[in-house]
Amino acid sequence: MGRVINTNGPGKRRNQLMRTVAEVLRHMSQKTEIDDEAKDMAALLHFCLVDIDKSVDEAVEAWEKRDYWKKAEEFRYKWRWAGYLAAELKQVILQNEWEKLPELMAQLIPHFADIKINKFTRKADTWRGSYQRLKRENR
Repeated sequence: MGRVINTNGPGKRRNQLMRTVAEVLRHMSQKTEIDDEAKDMAALLHFCLVDIDKSVDEAVEAWEKRDYWKKAEEFRYKWRWAGYLAAELKQVILQNEWEKLPELMAQLIPHFADIKINKFTRKADTWRGSYQRLKRENR
């Protein structure tokens, strides 16, 4: 029997999430007001950042099993912003502090600046309902 290879590892998922966030940030930057769609987009950003943070932990598990502690810690340090900004974004959304959203977006943008978007591949269905889901999960 052959080896089973997981082609949907944490690195691939993290790259997909990064692309999603980059596209949503581009869409949000074109908004002039915080409407329902912008709230859904902000909530999706939160979920993506949480998943990016989780993927980092998954990625370093293998290195820690092999005692590559320094490499694991350097990787965690490089990606620490994801968990921090996810928590900040969650607070802004749940406490309706929408005036703080542009500042958070400004903090996010440098982390996604190297992702080139020639064509949008994420549709509005991707973020639709995310705001209600976040509120439901935090009752």
